[in-house]
Amino acid sequence: MQLNLKPISRAAIPDAIAKAELYRYLNEPGEAESICRDILAVEPDNQAAIRLLGLAITDQFKGDPSDRYVEAENLFSALSNIYERTYHRGLLHERKAKAQLKAGRPLHTVLPIFEEAMEYFEEAAQIRPPNNDDAILRWNRCVRLLQSRMGSEWQKEMEEFDTSEGPPV
Repeated sequence: MQLNLKPISRAAIPDAIAKAELYRYLNEPGEAESICRDILAVEPDNQAAIRLLGLAITDQFKGDPSDRYVEAENLFSALSNIYERTYHRGLLHERKAKAQLKAGRPLHTVLPIFEEAMEYFEEAAQIRPPNNDDAILRWNRCVRLLQSRMGSEWQKEMEEFDTSEGPPV
């Protein structure tokens, strides 16, 4: 048996987009990713498929070197709408930071990634469409996450850091 991919029809793309969204909701990002790749094989500039593929990739972040951060960033950079491009870059950084926190990375190493996410959300909030507060909602989530960690974890990390352990003089 030959293992060749079969193309989908253009007429099937709207239903395929709906299926990709459903698989993301079902926490099956690999399935969503496969569908998006099938769509993009037929329509390389399909904005919904590009966005969903980027999101499906970020859904798979684990906070380790195997995360396909650059691939997701390239996809979000290909979004034609400046608001969508900026907002999704913020999501990318937020998800990268969250994955690294879950992987046990120290807060002080993850904080700059959250700050970059928040810069994108701030920029997106300035250019958001009417009645779209998604960037503000994401900003607020980042703030709450950081506030919940900044107290005890941040203090503990700072106490464990010994300033006498510097380079030899």
